[in-house]
Formats: sequence, C-alpha cells, structure tokens
Amino acid sequence: MKTTDLNASGGPASQAPIDPTEDADKLATFDARVAADDFIEPKDWMPENYRKSLMRQISQHAHSEIVGMLPEGNWITRAPTLLRKAVLLAKVQDEGGHGLYLYAAAETLGTSREEMIDALHAGRAKYSTIFSYPTPTWADIGAIGWLVDGAAVVNQVPLQRCSYGPYARAMVRICKEESFHQRQGYEIMMTLARGSPEQKRMAQDALNRWWWPSIMMFGPPDDHSPNSAQSIRWRIKRETNDELRQKFIDITVPQAEAIGLTLPDPELKWNEARGAYDFGPIDWDEFYAAVRGEGPVAKERMQARIKAWKDGAWVREAANAHGKKLPSHASVPVDRLRTGDDWSLWEVFIRAKNGLSHKHVGSVHAADPRMAIEHARDIYTRRLEGVSLWVVPSAQITASDPAESAALFEPAEDKIYRHPTFYSIPDHIKNI
Repeated sequence: MKTTDLNASGGPASQAPIDPTEDADKLATFDARVAADDFIEPKDWMPENYRKSLMRQISQHAHSEIVGMLPEGNWITRAPTLLRKAVLLAKVQDEGGHGLYLYAAAETLGTSREEMIDALHAGRAKYSTIFSYPTPTWADIGAIGWLVDGAAVVNQVPLQRCSYGPYARAMVRICKEESFHQRQGYEIMMTLARGSPEQKRMAQDALNRWWWPSIMMFGPPDDHSPNSAQSIRWRIKRETNDELRQKFIDITVPQAEAIGLTLPDPELKWNEARGAYDFGPIDWDEFYAAVRGEGPVAKERMQARIKAWKDGAWVREAANAHGKKLPSHASVPVDRLRTGDDWSLWEVFIRAKNGLSHKHVGSVHAADPRMAIEHARDIYTRRLEGVSLWVVPSAQITASDPAESAALFEPAEDKIYRHPTFYSIPDHIKNI
C-alpha cells in the first residue's frame, strides 16, 4: 500500500539538504551510480539523507501494509461465502507478508523492527491515510481491492526500479500479489453491480466513499511535495504524485464504466487535447486531517494495532525463551545471533524447481532454525514458488567489502583471453 511522506502537523515534510561534510568523491560516485540506474546495496556507501529518506518511506510503507490488514480482517468471518472467506484470508495473509518484506528491507538501513513498531505505536511514524476510513459493508472490501490495491499497483510498479536494491526486490514480489488483490476486488464489485438493485446500490455507495480517498493516496500535489524532486533525482521514485494520480484515474474510469458504476465526480471528463481525464478539485483539508490522525476511524485502528501487539507479547517471549535453550548454530552462540531481545535474523534461499540453484529471496526473524523454515515457507512460498528452502543465520554470512571490490574483481578485466569470444575463428568453421 502507498504511504504518504508527511509530517505530523499535516504539511509537507521538508527535505534535508545534502550534508556538506560528506566525502565529495564518494558522493560523486554515488550520484553517478544512481544516474546510471545501478542498484545501491546495504553495504554500499550512501548519503545519510538518502538512508534516512529510504528508512522513512520503507517503514511507513510497511506500517501501511500491517494496518491495512485491520479493515479487511474484520470481514473474514462475515464474508458471504466460504470461498470469499478463503480468498479474503489469503489476501490479509499477503498484506502481512508484504509488511514483513518491507520491514526486512528497512532493517538493512540500520534500524530495527522494534524501533519501527515503537515509532508507529507512539505516533512518530505514519501509515497510509486510506486506512483511516471505515468498512461498514461487504462492498467496501471490493472497493478496497479494486481502488486501493489498484492505486498501490500504479504507485508500486515504478518502485521495482527503485535505486535501493532491497526495496526494489521486495516490490517485485509485492506487485505480483497486489495484482491478485486488485482483480478479486474488482470481481466483487462487478458481481454486486450485476446483482439485485440493493446490491448495486451498495457497490455504488462504496465507490462514492472510496473514490476520493483513493486518489489522495498518491500524496499531495507536486507543488506541495518538496520531497518528490529529491526522491526522483535519487531514483527512489520514478514518477511524481500528480503523474501517478493521473495514470490511476485514466485506467480506472473505463473499468467503472464497464460494470455500470459512476465515479462521484461531476467534473470528470475526457480531455482530447491532453489525452487524459480532467477531474474535480480534491479536498486536501480532509487529506491533511487524516495525516494528522484525525480520520474517521484512525484512533480505533491504532488502538486495535497496539492491542494486537501487546496481546501477542507472550508468544514472542515464549519463542525467545525456547530459542535460548537450543544448542548453538554451527558453533556461533545463540546470543550473538540476536539484537537485544529480538529474534535472530535469517537469510532465506529458495530453489524454484529441481535442478536449479538456490536463490536468495529475503530474510526472516525467528527464534530457532525450525521456526525460520516455517516463517520462510509462510512468507516466501505462498504460491508454490519453490521446492526447497535454505535458511542461514545472517550473523554467519561473511560478505566482501564493497570498498575492496576493485582489488577483488578488477584484476580479471585484463584477462580477456579467458573468454571464447577473444579468439577469431573463420565463420565457415562450425561447431567450435
């Protein structure tokens, strides 16, 4: 889900300037790599403000996925059929998985899961304004899937090319799953729109309530979003808020027309000259109120999230206690695999099918190897993505230093005679 980078007062967040004390040569190298669409990895040098911007954006994105489970989870037991319950349960599980992908990506920047969650519960961190609205009818679940997840797809597809590698890789997995979310939501709305008059009215009512919050999801207009220019220069973002909003509106209008529903904007019309839809003014006062935590059910949502965290404390404590009783992993003491009272961090490798190599896909937190395998299964193989899992304690992985890459790898550059293409063979000589 999209999160909006704003400060607590409801105004645009200010972008800190580049620190003049940072190494100019390193900064120039970094800028050149970003401009060349190279991926920045966790151990690479990066400007401190780049790190902070990513940490804020990724953690807020993760919070939005977790809080976004609440309005839909409330409907699992009330969904109209057993199939609808199973589908919604799978969708909510996906959202939880997305949050874990993103928390893991944010942790590579130097923060911890506990710090991020504490910031959310204390009100220092934000989540998407869209989850400050109630879901009184089953049609709301369809509207969330179609509009909210549809807006997320539009926003997140460009993030697959984000300059920060862990975030970009997480978005590849998330976008695949958001496509399922959007399609099942649209199918709910299509079914209701083709149903009884009461069902169609319910669908139209949900559309009326969710349309404007959905297009607000892309954030404030560009002239009130000073972060955008820097984020685009750093390739954290690829398109501005207004560009993404316009794209979403242009693809959604025909979808609504196809199922006989009307978007609640009397000024919405096709502009032939622009090749896009014109639309009415957005109530930015409502948007900023939601950012300040004044949305219709914002307090209830956060109270529910805090309660769930506190209610689950005994599970985390029991798992930690169990993990501390286990033998050391390959002669590394268990305590060295932890940060504070947190579970160990494990890197996950998946073999997609027999005959292929295992490939790194992400990381999980767990108290012991068995739990790490089970968490990896639940998070990374929900759609039969693999036939074999490896989990390795992160503390046991020794990685090369990016600063030493020249000494390690460049000597091979002058040995072009190792490559078969170095040797000229006449074209008429075959099979060699």
